[in-house]
Parts: sequence; structure tokens; C-alpha cells
Amino acid sequence: MFVSDNLSINEKNHLVIGKSDTVKLAEKYGTPLYVLDDDLFRKNCRIYKQAIEKFYEGNGLALYASKALCCIHVCKTAAEEGLGLDVVSGGELYTAIKAGFPMDKVYFHGNNKTPDEIELAVKSGVSHIIVDNIYELEKINETAKHEGVIQKIMFRIKPGIDAHTHDFIRTGQIDSKFGVALENGEAFEIIKHAMKLENVKVDGVHCHIGSQIFDIDPFCLAAEVMMNFIGDLKDKLGLEIEKLNLGGGFGIKYVESDDPIPYDKYIQSVSEVIKSTASKRNVKVPFILMEPGRSISAPAGITLYTVGGIKDIKNVRKYVSVDGGMGDNPRYILYGSKYSAVAANHASDPYDEVVTVAGKCCESGDIILENEKLQKLNVGDTLAVLATGAYNYSMASNYNRIPRPAIVAVSDGNDKIIVKRETYDDIIMNDVE
Repeated sequence: MFVSDNLSINEKNHLVIGKSDTVKLAEKYGTPLYVLDDDLFRKNCRIYKQAIEKFYEGNGLALYASKALCCIHVCKTAAEEGLGLDVVSGGELYTAIKAGFPMDKVYFHGNNKTPDEIELAVKSGVSHIIVDNIYELEKINETAKHEGVIQKIMFRIKPGIDAHTHDFIRTGQIDSKFGVALENGEAFEIIKHAMKLENVKVDGVHCHIGSQIFDIDPFCLAAEVMMNFIGDLKDKLGLEIEKLNLGGGFGIKYVESDDPIPYDKYIQSVSEVIKSTASKRNVKVPFILMEPGRSISAPAGITLYTVGGIKDIKNVRKYVSVDGGMGDNPRYILYGSKYSAVAANHASDPYDEVVTVAGKCCESGDIILENEKLQKLNVGDTLAVLATGAYNYSMASNYNRIPRPAIVAVSDGNDKIIVKRETYDDIIMNDVE
């Protein structure tokens, strides 16, 4: 019935996440409210950890992609589960530092790292910086020299793989702002240049072909391309690549029609390609890294809203407005993303009304669900939008000067605030008269 297996309905006809009644959570903490099921988050972390143990004999590490959902609590949870961390900004890195995350398991990404971010990464002792371009390479080398260290680096490679997903989240093709391409030889040339620099060590290569992908074949093809590139680097430059990062992008179930493949099946299939190609090219199987983010946090999260104004425009559309919107979930206005939802306070009622759920922002495009079947909703109802644990809080804004919601973590029937709700004072905190 639900897109995540941690959701159920209790005897009061209320939606339950884990063992927590969502209606009680809404009453206790107010809405809009993000809710994160810690137990499911941990379970999803373990799927990747166990798959690496099984299919790579432990020769690898899953890095939680913190851009999906980043706060101190989440960083600590990922560390406790034995994952590494993929950060893409100074802010995410700073959060990891404050969380006490082991820096030898932190990998720093991004297509335009600032000098300050590079300095923070080098000084904090991150495991690797993933180099995107020649400017970054020279700046990292210069910063490492100033700090008296040799910084390990990887290069983000565009393998030329066209993942079948939304244009805005395809990243592996040559026309992408990320990384250096194989087709035109720039990937080979930048690595050749890096080998001459004194304060960086080329330790690996990285690729990421996109997000919300439901097919195994693009991942397998990317792995084959990258392993052949590793073979070329050994044959032509004598460079033994120690680490291969295959990125993330595994699809999740947002709506009933989504049909994701079990994540360990992805890992098994890709591992077979890596091992066979390594044998053909006479290179060792590298230490394998991957970057699951959405697939760990999205199914573990929901957002609770309170229904406000309802407008039934005869022969046109029925609008149901809620007390949040694009400020806490911009994915519809960006990508047209689809979600499932349920009336949390009468969760087993039939889905027999077609409605459009609108947000409260002053934008016509502020929509959360459009022309979807839901239960009959009334003013004051609690509406739960499902699978919002990734790219909702992390992409949230203060548009219209609306404070961002709190995040509550639930585990075994207990609940606690992990990110406080913003106040109007928070909104004006940095204003200068």
C-alpha cells in the first residue's frame, strides 16, 4: 500500500512511521514537519555495507552522499553504521567536522570548489579531494604545498554514459558541467599533468552518471568504461589506480509505478563487470567506493502538513492548500517530481478524489502533487507526503521569508528534535539596518 515498508496504519486509523503515530507527532511539534525514521536509515546503510562485504570481499566503502540530507545527527548516524561521507561544499564538510566524523573517510566533491573550501579540506585532513578541473588541480597542489602535505586526489571522469533520467540530473555525458571527458582525451591529459605535481597524489578515478536510475545496464557499462580507462592509465602512464568511485544514483520508489531494483543486485552486477574487466586488462581490482544518498535517506523520511484552504473550481480543478510548499520541497517546481501522499489522520479511507495539493508560497507553480487521487481532505487534516527524506530539507529555502521546518527523528517509538524549527528571528538574524 505504501512506498516504504516502515509505514503502517494503527487502530486509530492514523499513519504510523516506524512505531510513531504521525498525528501525535504533528500535534507535538507542529507542521510542516520533516520526520526521519532512524531505524530505516540505519537499515539502508547496512544494505550497502553488507553488499560490499559480500561482493567485493570487503574491499570497498559506501560513502553516504550528504547532499541528500545533511545535519549533525545524520552524519553521526552514518559514522556509527561504518559508512564514509561524500561532501560537496564547505558547509557539508564543516557539518561533518562538527559531528566528529572521521576525516579519513571523508571525500570532497564539487565542480567549482572555492579557495577557502579547498583550504578547509586540506587542513581538516579529508581522505581525498575529487578534482573536477585544471584550476582546482593547481589550487589543491598549491594549498597542499603551503600546508606541507601531499593531498590524495581522484579525478571526476565523464564516462560518456547517457543515464535514462531527467536532463537536470544526468551527469555522465560529455555535455555536463561536472568532470573531465574521456572522448576528447582531456581526462588522460589532466591525469598525466597531475602526476608531475609534487604535492598531490593521484590515487583514484570517479564517475557519476546521474540520479534516480532504475536500470542496471548503465551502471555496468560505466564500470566497464572506467576499468578500461584504468587499464589505459597503467599501460600508457605506468599509473596503478588504487581506488574507483562509481558514484550513486540508485532509484527509489516515490510512487506506486516506480520499480527500483534491490540495491545489492546493482552492486552484485557491477562487481562482476569490474572483476572480469580487471582480469582482461591485467589490472588489480581497485578499492571500490560508491555514493548512495537518496536510496538511504529518502524512504526513511516523510513530511507532515496541515490542510488549510480548499478551493473546488467546478469543471476545472480542486485545490487543497497546505502550510508548506516549495520552500520545504522544491522538487516539483524543479523537476515535476511525483510523490505519494496519505491523509495521516484517516489513513485507510478510500482514495476517491482527484486533487492538486498546493503550497502557500506566492507562486503559481508552488505545487506538491498535481491531479492525484487522495482521500477526501478537510481543513485541519494532517497530510503526509512520503519518501521526502532526500533533497527536501537539503534544498529548502526561505522563499517568502517562511521559516524552514524542524526535523524529528523517530526510533522504536521514541522521538526527538534533530534540527530545530526556524523562527522569524532566525529569518532576520543577518539583516543589517
